[in-house]
Amino acid sequence: MAERWRPETHTFHLPEGEMTITLKDVAILTGMPISGDAIIGPTTKPEGGWGPLIRDRLGFDMPTTTPIQGRGHPPLNAGQVSVPWLVSHIQQEVEINDETLEEQVERYARIYLIGLVGGFLFPDKSNRWIQGIWLDMLTGDWDAIGQKSWGSAVLASVYRELCTCSKVGAKQAGAAMFILQLWVWEHLPMFAPLDPRPYRRNNDELNFLQNLPYGVK
Repeated sequence: MAERWRPETHTFHLPEGEMTITLKDVAILTGMPISGDAIIGPTTKPEGGWGPLIRDRLGFDMPTTTPIQGRGHPPLNAGQVSVPWLVSHIQQEVEINDETLEEQVERYARIYLIGLVGGFLFPDKSNRWIQGIWLDMLTGDWDAIGQKSWGSAVLASVYRELCTCSKVGAKQAGAAMFILQLWVWEHLPMFAPLDPRPYRRNNDELNFLQNLPYGVK
């Protein structure tokens, strides 16, 4: 599909004509909102560096000099947070119970959101780093965060990455390419799995799926 993508028109050129992923596709397949405030914010190093911002948002310090095991970079490197280090740290030290303070619960939830947004919706090509800019964008009023136009931002990043990886010499693709996979399965069924359901679902599972995005089904 990347080889059939045309950056000039942002469409796939197929023998039958042109097709492209639309905002409606993103909304139905993923359930992400496509209306609301745009996903915008500062993309430069904050005043005072990344350390104080991480300490304020996540509640702990990240090493800036100790290399990751088997890697030559520290967990916090040039405004990027190491995904393996963050996951390992949380698994070892985070435990939520009835006595956990609300402030701590919010910090843990913010860590999850940063991992979800920076590592899944807007991943880099290595899938090992999360851009520090998400630390600032995923703060403030929780309801306001959920009402932003995440679907349009993700689709824009997919478009941009398709334009990049369609060039001669490109070997990898970042962005949320699972959207492209789901879109292909839905609109070009000859490429979809013969049976996407590995087992017969019972009534409880079917009722549960009714409240989930179409792409999950």
